Amino acid sequence: MNKEFTQEQKYILAKKRVEKISKFYKHLATYIIINVFLSAIFIVGDMNDGDTFNEAVSDYHNYKIWLYWGIGIVFQALNTFGLNLFMNKDWEQKKIQKYMDEQNNRR
Repeated sequence: MNKEFTQEQKYILAKKRVEKISKFYKHLATYIIINVFLSAIFIVGDMNDGDTFNEAVSDYHNYKIWLYWGIGIVFQALNTFGLNLFMNKDWEQKKIQKYMDEQNNRR
């Protein structure tokens, strides 16, 4: 069944898609900022408890929140961009064109 969308329907779908992508990038920025802040607090706390800087930085407990929240970020990215997050059809076409251009320039 082939659906034809009106311009208004296309606009609404595109707007929803852009809002979803915008929401993902805001969540990603929040993830990075808050986790850097929390990791710094955990490291300073460990140092106050007597650990050296190297011990505090290398303690994996200070980074567990990165992992757990990161899993959520990955699922949100998959939901936002789909399974072909990095190598979608557009990427494939660009790579094909790039290699074709390289071959043409060799001649």
